[in-house]
This record gives sequence, C-alpha cells and structure tokens, in this order.
Amino acid sequence: MNARTQARYQARAKVIKALAHPTRLFIVDQIADTEKCVCELRDLIGADMSTVSKHLSVLKDAGVVSDDKRGLQVYYRLRVPCILNLFGCIEGVLRANAEAQADAMHSN
Repeated sequence: MNARTQARYQARAKVIKALAHPTRLFIVDQIADTEKCVCELRDLIGADMSTVSKHLSVLKDAGVVSDDKRGLQVYYRLRVPCILNLFGCIEGVLRANAEAQADAMHSN
C-alpha cells in the first residue's frame, strides 16, 4: 500500500473512530435536522458541559460537525449531512444480523 492510499485509509478511520461512541452517535442524530447549541445537547444527553464539549470536539476534529459561535452560545450542525447515509447502512447491517439470527433459531 502506498503512502497516499495509507493516508486515505487513516483519514477514513479517523471519521469512523469519531463516530464510534454512543453519545457521539446520539449527537449526530440530534443535529441531523437542525443545529443545536451546546446547552441543548447537554440537556438532551444529561452529562456535564465539559463531557459534551469533549464529544463535540472529537466530532469537529474529524470534520463531522461544524460550529458557529453566536454571543455566548456555540451552535453545532452536521458539516456533511450525507454522514446519515452511513447510519442507514449500519441499520441495514443490524437488520440483516437480526434476520440471520432469527433464521438460525428457527432452523434448530
């Protein structure tokens, strides 16, 4: 694998790693339709501000979300909404897994 290809896979892995946490997946779902400020996300998540900010920082560093400071509030939105297509694909995998498990149970 050449250096360019390796860098591409590392960049992909960074995005996937940023999403690989239940709270960050929840955040992406929450801002899928409309931007939200940190305080709204904090209330929805039920965690302290520093924890929510850390999750948002990971997502922002990976390029998943962008922010907009307005006065004292910072609002977050999806940078590239097509990330939701990945979620649809993951749900497809979960359905296929459930179906395979159900089929295995019925064949026993």
